[in-house]
Amino acid sequence: MILPIVLALINLYGFVIMYIDKRKARQQQWRISEGHLWLVVIIGGAVGILLGMRTFRHKTKHATFKYGVPAIIALQAIVYFYWYV
Repeated sequence: MILPIVLALINLYGFVIMYIDKRKARQQQWRISEGHLWLVVIIGGAVGILLGMRTFRHKTKHATFKYGVPAIIALQAIVYFYWYV
């Protein structure tokens, strides 16, 4: 019951940090590390990160993000359906 709420919050966080990182990139400021972005992806925020990538056109040329994030979403969906359905 609590898992959907936690996942929603993690994905919202992922979306927001993509916005923040894009803004910092435009202003040539200190950026959010890719390691932090990947940590958010791994702990369940992949959908939020992907939506942030597409909404803000951020990290879309990085092959690791372009292909890795959707692959992790697919893997997490398989695990979720196997575990909970």
